[in-house]
Amino acid sequence: MVANQDAKAAQAPVIETDNTAAVKAAIVSSEAPKTASLTHPLGPLTGEEIIKGADLVRSVWPEGTKLQFKVNTLHEPEKKLLAPWLVAERAGEKPAPLDRKAFIVYTLRGTHNVHEAVVNLTTQTVEFNAKLGPFEHPNSDMAELEEVEKAVLEIPEVKAEIEKLGLPEGAVVVMDPWIYGADGIKEGNFFDDKRVMQCNLYLRDPNNSSEEDSCHYSFPLPVSPVIDPATLELVRIDIMPTGHDETIKPFKYQDRPANEYIPEAHTMRTDLKPLQVVQPEGASFTVEPFSELGRTLKWQKWDFKVGFNQREGMVLYDVHYDNRPLFYRLSLSDMAIPYGDPRNPFHRKCAFDLGDVGAGLTANNLELGCDCLGSIYYISSVLGNAEGKPVDAPNVVCIHEQDSGILWKHTNYRTNRAVVVRNRELVLQSILTVSNYEYILAFIFNQAGDITYEVRATGILSTQPLDLDLTEVPHPFGTVVHPGVLGGFHQHFFSLRVDPMIGGHGNQIAYEEAEAMPRDPKLNPNGHGYIVKKTVIDTTGGYDLDPSKNRTFKILNPAVRNTVNKLPVGYKVHVPPFQPILADKDSYHYKRAEFADRSFYVTKYVDGELFAGGKYTNQSHGGKGVRSWAERKEDLTKEADPVLWVNFGINHVPRIEDFPVMPMEMLKVMLRPVNFFDKNPALDVPSSKQSFNCSTALNTADELAKKVDGLAVTGGEMKGCCA
Repeated sequence: MVANQDAKAAQAPVIETDNTAAVKAAIVSSEAPKTASLTHPLGPLTGEEIIKGADLVRSVWPEGTKLQFKVNTLHEPEKKLLAPWLVAERAGEKPAPLDRKAFIVYTLRGTHNVHEAVVNLTTQTVEFNAKLGPFEHPNSDMAELEEVEKAVLEIPEVKAEIEKLGLPEGAVVVMDPWIYGADGIKEGNFFDDKRVMQCNLYLRDPNNSSEEDSCHYSFPLPVSPVIDPATLELVRIDIMPTGHDETIKPFKYQDRPANEYIPEAHTMRTDLKPLQVVQPEGASFTVEPFSELGRTLKWQKWDFKVGFNQREGMVLYDVHYDNRPLFYRLSLSDMAIPYGDPRNPFHRKCAFDLGDVGAGLTANNLELGCDCLGSIYYISSVLGNAEGKPVDAPNVVCIHEQDSGILWKHTNYRTNRAVVVRNRELVLQSILTVSNYEYILAFIFNQAGDITYEVRATGILSTQPLDLDLTEVPHPFGTVVHPGVLGGFHQHFFSLRVDPMIGGHGNQIAYEEAEAMPRDPKLNPNGHGYIVKKTVIDTTGGYDLDPSKNRTFKILNPAVRNTVNKLPVGYKVHVPPFQPILADKDSYHYKRAEFADRSFYVTKYVDGELFAGGKYTNQSHGGKGVRSWAERKEDLTKEADPVLWVNFGINHVPRIEDFPVMPMEMLKVMLRPVNFFDKNPALDVPSSKQSFNCSTALNTADELAKKVDGLAVTGGEMKGCCA
């Protein structure tokens, strides 16, 4: 049954449109052999494997023990085994199969007993099974979130607090369950070593309470229950401050307007004409299955594998350009969103969307013509649910080409001949919806050897209540975005994990700085000279950008030299500067978000160290993430195998224009070749020609025949521009 689900997923882009034939022509894949996933070590777990792994874990417990599965995902082989296996595979050999394993996190249902296990699916044995210690909490799962949402609103104490608010008759209360965070405070029988959830309450528009898509974030309420998600018992009820300080005071609902984002609430523009992406000969990429759910992509000399898992979502493996190795593994490792309001309960608010929930679990089912335009190929996956059963995750990655302007151009002014090459890009995109927020995540490849990782943040602010009479008064901890609605200040941090093999394994990390030369009467008499100095990083640690020195970080392979200048082949990293986390070093925000204080961390490769915030971020207390690993100060000069963690982010000071839904804000990280090729690698990309691109001039013939700045435009038509 699962294999058939995946077969349907593979056919997802073949939808009857004008581009149907083009899509079919581009795609090589067909249903993979049912045994393929059992022989490839990087294939995402199949539905059958998810079931088998859960059954093996159940087998170590007394019959009838009820388990709740939190993670059931591929346990990747050790690098010392997998790296040579991939080399042999690429050489056309048939290396001996590596055991298929699953990493499983589960709880004893109704308790806080959390275990992690490694299950060998090949030998059908449980290799490791251990109970987690304090402050190691699992992620939430979709079934749990739904259970919490239903249970909270039925608790008598919660109903009583809602009753005090004086809501309009027929009002519908909506709840967003949030990860609790951490503050280390013990109150009575409560301490945050117990996993709980902070529940934020909102109201649908009372004048349209039957509209399920109403923007309830326009009506935040000050009642915030804390619930035990394991037992569904109420821990306590927090009442939020609604003024400018920590004072808690009675809150009575006062009528205010709605603020909707759904199109039927607005008069739509009527002057927008269609813009269609058409590829009459099909897409230029091919897709082949390397396992039942894994896919190999080939495009414009690029060649790599795409996997998908519950936590990271999309993962790229074994990335090559023109058969030359570049990256062993690429993924978004973590993200953290700490809020800056110091008042209870907001002071705990810090989401780790990948570790607390998962990029795979929250990935959208992408829709043709909406989320992705043009000739699209979709990758679907299968994830495990709380019962240890497979759940289809359709269309979680969309793949397409796009035009991104000019890649390179030169005009010989003597002959007036212009040679222009367009910048064609290959895009692999996923979109996450994590409660109120959306993240549009994409790996983008071009024809000159560049890889860009792009993050677009959109969605809706996580709002909090405000006294209506303070709407026109500036707030110290946020921006008033609607009457009675505060959008709190917060930061977004992302960590891209780069496991390189530039020119092969044995890479090193270095940075270069531009430095002004002192004046010298002979060498630098005019004071214009500067040099560039290189510093090789020989010890693990954290490092920062310095724009005043043009500090540029590079991944180099000292054993492989450029054929022309004999410099080490490499890739450099372009990353935007960001304001480090503002929470102080003794705070839990700082301790937990271990990647939010430096632009780069460099660590020595260790199997299993994949997540910058640590394996378990839910209510974590820090000390088990990338900052801690880097502080081991390990030597990188001998048998070096460095991992580069590229960190970036934004400080979101909300604008009123960010509500009721936020226009996207974009961040980009670029990995760009430096002395890797012997010349511009895009010289062989065909020049842009009108006969190929078929653009349309909107000018009339008379307009084109007129003189422009005294120069005649001949022929009454627009000439094709290219060589």
